[in-house]
Parts: sequence; C-alpha cells; structure tokens
Amino acid sequence: MVLTNNITSIILLGFPNHENITFMFFSLLVTCIIFCGTISGNLLIMVLYLVSKTLRSPMYFFITQLSLCDLLMTTDIVPVLLHSVLYGRSTMTLMGCIIQYSVFVLSDCSECLLLSVMSYDRYVAICNPLRYLSIMTHNLCVTSVSVIWLVAFIVTLINIISIYSLHFCGPHIIDHFYCDYDPILQLSCSDTSIIQKLNLIIGGFVVTGPFIIIVMSYMYIVITVLKIPSNTGKYKAFSTCSSHLIVVSVFYGTLMIVYMFPTKGHSLILSKILSLMYTVLTPLLNPIIYTLRNKDIKNALNRLKV
Repeated sequence: MVLTNNITSIILLGFPNHENITFMFFSLLVTCIIFCGTISGNLLIMVLYLVSKTLRSPMYFFITQLSLCDLLMTTDIVPVLLHSVLYGRSTMTLMGCIIQYSVFVLSDCSECLLLSVMSYDRYVAICNPLRYLSIMTHNLCVTSVSVIWLVAFIVTLINIISIYSLHFCGPHIIDHFYCDYDPILQLSCSDTSIIQKLNLIIGGFVVTGPFIIIVMSYMYIVITVLKIPSNTGKYKAFSTCSSHLIVVSVFYGTLMIVYMFPTKGHSLILSKILSLMYTVLTPLLNPIIYTLRNKDIKNALNRLKV
C-alpha cells in the first residue's frame, strides 16, 4: 500500500551560479556543446552501422547498443542540467524525479552488461579467431542484447516499486543536478534499510558480476597476446580490443570513484563534479574513442561523405 506523500515537487539545486553572468554563460555554452556532441556522436555511430555493410559485425552491433545507452543517459540528465545552469535550479514533480532516476538506472545497468558481453566478443576474436563467426552468430548477439535490456528493465522496475512504496515527507530539496539514489532516499521518512540492502545486492549483481567477466576475459586475452611471437602480431591483436579497454577503464573508473569510494569528507561540489564526469562526460567520450581509434568507422564515414 502506497502512503500519501507530503511533497509533490522536487527542487534540484544543481551547481552554484555565484550570480556571475560570465560563469553562467560559460557553463551553459560548455553544457550545450557537450550535449550536442554526445547526441551527434552516438547517432552518427548508429547511422553508420545501418548504412555501411562493412560494419555489420557483432562488435559494431554491440557498439550501437552502447550508443543507445549513452543517448538515454544524456537525454535523461543533460536537459535538466541545462535548466539548472540557466535558472540556478530545476523543479520537477516527485514522480518526474523517480522517472529520471529510473531511466538513469536502465541505461547504467545496460551499459555494465553490454561491456561484459563486448569483452567476451573480444576474447573470442583474439583467443578463438577461427571459430569467431561460428560462435558470435547473429542470433547469439540479438539474444544476448535482448536479455541485457530485459535484465536492465527488471532491475529498473524493482527500483521503481521499492522507491514508490516509501513515504516522502520532506525536505523537498536535493542538492544535486539530477535525482540519484541516495538523495531520493534522504527525502523519505520511511525505514530505508531494507531497500538499501536490496539495492546493494542488485548492484553487486549488475556491476560486480560484469566486471569480473571483463577482468577474466582480458586475462585470457593478455595470455594469448603474449604467446604471439612477433611484435607486429601482438600490436594488431591488442589494437582490436584497445578501444573497448579504454571505454571500460573510463566507465568503471568513474563509477567506482562516484559510488564505491567513501564520500564523507568530500565537498558537495567535488561530489557533483565526479558525478558530472560519470553521467555527462563518459557518454561524450565513448563515440570519440571508437571513432578516433577505429579504421573501419573512419572508412565508413569517408564513404558516407562521398
């Protein structure tokens, strides 16, 4: 049974404006550039995959799904951030705050699981190259991606049900630029200990599980690469997974800094900046990494221009 809430709207304080017009204009300009760059970069990768026959491989199929996750994250977080920069704060309904967090969870869970599947794809490509096409079939790729989105949806649904069952009585102010898990729970007057334990278990499954798969995949990849006699062969083998390794490092690096390291003693500004790197800059970096370090995507882009 859902209790009647005493608050109906949430105020997101965002970043302090300092009443400085120059600071506000610069922040607004940078945020707009990042937003446009993220949307354009990820859409470009998805379009290239659809129009270019040379990119019709499992790796690029997974990259398009990663771009979809980044688009979800960006369109969920950045518009509210832009409003906060422009007006000093943002106001949304309690349900809108929960929906924003739910979309964030959906994209975040999907990306964690996708990166683990992509690491397995790189493992097969390097450790079993002759069996790559027979193992990484189209049906396997579609099925794995479908399972990933299904699991992410179930995790998101569990979060929605658990949060919506709480009684919210105030305060109605969140000193952040988006609705994250802990700030939402701080608005509740209910006992959140059970929900926090449940979230910890689910987080361990969604984040730690894929990370273990990634580490194990790259352990086998490194062992296989070291056995290659020529330095040229080693370089070619490693270059096939270098972009994915960089994306994994950026994603999990910022994720661990934001959520796994203790935040006590950190200023609110520092916590917001770390969250900004994770939610805004990472979706921008992913398409840049894959386009700058990938000859196939560069060739497909050149053919598209012609």
